[in-house]
Amino acid sequence: QPDRPAGRGKKLTASPVKEFALGENIPVWQPETLKDPEVVADIAALEPDVMVVAAYGLILPQAVLDVPNVGCLNVHASLLPRWRGASPIQQAIMNGDEKTGVCLMHMEAGLDMGPVYVSATTKIEADETAGELHDRLALMGGELLHENIDDIVAGKMEAIPQDEALATSAGKILKQDARIEWNQPAQFVQRQVRAYNPAPGASFEFADEQIKCWRASIVGDIEAVAGTVVRADKDGIDIACSQGGLRLVEVQRPGRRKVSAAELAGQLDLAGKQLV
Repeated sequence: QPDRPAGRGKKLTASPVKEFALGENIPVWQPETLKDPEVVADIAALEPDVMVVAAYGLILPQAVLDVPNVGCLNVHASLLPRWRGASPIQQAIMNGDEKTGVCLMHMEAGLDMGPVYVSATTKIEADETAGELHDRLALMGGELLHENIDDIVAGKMEAIPQDEALATSAGKILKQDARIEWNQPAQFVQRQVRAYNPAPGASFEFADEQIKCWRASIVGDIEAVAGTVVRADKDGIDIACSQGGLRLVEVQRPGRRKVSAAELAGQLDLAGKQLV
């Protein structure tokens, strides 16, 4: 996609993909939309055998899907038809899935509905964040593409239609999705923390501050009203949930650096307070 503002200075920043391509003297196109007939004509002029899409974020219109001889491939970060859409990694964690993976899908009109050539599966680790899982799946997707693209282009692989009865949706993440819900079981809250790390960051409010929690663990022996800070000292911060409790490990106040929960306990009077 076109360069976007990034960082505190909101300067236009090239993606790592663009930087690598320019370093290898590979031409880079960054159209705002693929619906422009001139853009479609430019792509068609290349006479491509295949196009590959990975986390592109723009819809490919039918005119573009029809350009390559073989078609368009999507490297998708889930085991389709589970978690079609924009946030498959986050939804897999939020729903407590034990495994996920990557698929090579032949793109068709419709959201992630095309037939699948091949997939690879991996276990989701108990404390793995969305960012960590994303990086593992990115490597898996690259390997899967490298191993199979020649056979796909040569027509040696058949894409298998997805089972519509098993389809689930992973929509765009909204900021309110990442608001910590203390009236949920501790396992749910910890999944919120993991699923929304690194973006947008699971958060809770205290003294008019929105505090983000980047790491947390489950404490099973806490019995108190949900949202009660049962401990906040040099050993950390424990907060009651509807079932069990959550131990904050790494947190961040607005405009400040990430710190340990023990350091936050020294900054704010949290012990005994009720969070909502």
